[in-house]
Amino acid sequence: MRFLIVKRRWLIYTGLSLVLIMCSILFFRPNALPVDGNTDVEHDLYTFHMVTGEFSSKTENGGEIESYRWDPGTIVVPKGEEIKLSILGVNGKEHPFFIEGTNAKGVVKKGEETILTLKFSKEGTYRLICTAHPDKDHNGPMIGYIVVD
Repeated sequence: MRFLIVKRRWLIYTGLSLVLIMCSILFFRPNALPVDGNTDVEHDLYTFHMVTGEFSSKTENGGEIESYRWDPGTIVVPKGEEIKLSILGVNGKEHPFFIEGTNAKGVVKKGEETILTLKFSKEGTYRLICTAHPDKDHNGPMIGYIVVD
């Protein structure tokens, strides 16, 4: 009868080697296991959230000044990927807008969410322009920037 003698340090080395191999697999194949547990091959649309914002202040002579903004003022989106742009109306009654260089347009109303599905085929910077606040005389300019990379 033969016995196999296994030393404790060989067990430790073997266990550490297995852990190292598993960590290497996870590190070098990050897409192999979904982070959110979703095993669908297709991913959800990239979603970008914006809100309408208002800044107001008083001048030295007691007058009021206001300015409306998209927040965040700039978003970076991937070229060629379908994205969802969700804009929540927080300040201002309504903000009719268009995205320069596209056919996209709409209206953001206070307390409501406006959702657009967009796909940019060309890299560049596209301006999101509110037509109610196009310049300083109309409490603007209310312009956001969509950078396609």
